[in-house]
Formats: sequence, structure tokens, C-alpha cells
Amino acid sequence: MIELIIGGARSGKSAHALSLAEARDADLHFVATAQPADDEMAARIERHQRQRGARWNLIEEPRYLSRITEHFGETDVLLVDCLTLWLSNWLCSDMPKQGHDQGHEQWHEKWHEEKQNFQHGLQQSAAHWLLVSNEVGMGVTPTNRLSRQFIDESGWLHQELAQIASRVTTMTHGIPHLLKS
Repeated sequence: MIELIIGGARSGKSAHALSLAEARDADLHFVATAQPADDEMAARIERHQRQRGARWNLIEEPRYLSRITEHFGETDVLLVDCLTLWLSNWLCSDMPKQGHDQGHEQWHEKWHEEKQNFQHGLQQSAAHWLLVSNEVGMGVTPTNRLSRQFIDESGWLHQELAQIASRVTTMTHGIPHLLKS
């Protein structure tokens, strides 16, 4: 089963996903995409780690989520937190500087391949997947190329995952709203 849980910053996405996972009699795996690039992000990661109990196994995978999809079965729940950080890791590591269109095409090909491999792996997996992501497309269109690319790519990613997900929930102020069941 694939569940997509999406919402704005501080909407309660992660807490909701944790409660869904912990309600199941399963082996729990937290797939962390965040990287401690600065003190503030390190503190966020530490806070998230404290919120999880000893039941959780930690998998740190900032870029290649497709590599982990085949290793789990029916008795496993995997909570991926979060997909927009996953996309940011891709954008910030390989995105060419402005004006390098050939490099941008190569980046896009690599990202598209990883995204497709991840989605295919999700669909083949017998595990229960909880995918947490930030809604970023409800604001104005930014003037910065990287920001526009981020919004476009996250929007397409969310649309594609919503199509293959069994369940889609959006979070608002800690309240889950079921969009697809």
C-alpha cells in the first residue's frame, strides 16, 4: 500500500504519518532524506529522532530512494520523510548554474530516471509506504529559476504519486483531510 501525506510546513504531516505507522503491528522503518547541512537542520533532525521510539529502524537515504524499495515485504512499514527534501537534495547537488541548458537536460534525465525507478519500486513492493511531502505549489510563482524548477518538479512528483497511491491525505493545522481512499 502506498499512502501520500501532503501539507504545508508545520501542518502535522510527520506526526500523522508516525501515528499511522505505529498503529500497525509491523516492523517500522524511518527513511530520512534530510541532511544536517547547518545547525538548524541538525536540530530539526534531532527533534524528529526524539519523536520516534525505539521501535523504529533508521534508513538515511538523501537521493536514491529507488535503491531501498525491493528490500522490504508485507511485515514492513516505511515512512519516507520527506519527498520535497529528497527533490531538494537532487536539485542542490546536480542542478547546473543558470545558462547551462545541456547540464540542465542531463540533470533532468537523471532525476526523471530516479523518480520513475522509485515509483516503479513502490508499485512492486509488498510493504506499506507512508510518503510525507510538503505542498509548495499554492503560492506565487517565484522569479528565481531554481525555485520555479523546485515547484514544478514537486508538483509533477506529487501528481504522479497521487495517481499510484491507494490513499492520499492532505494535512491542515493538524487535521487530516482524506482526498483519496
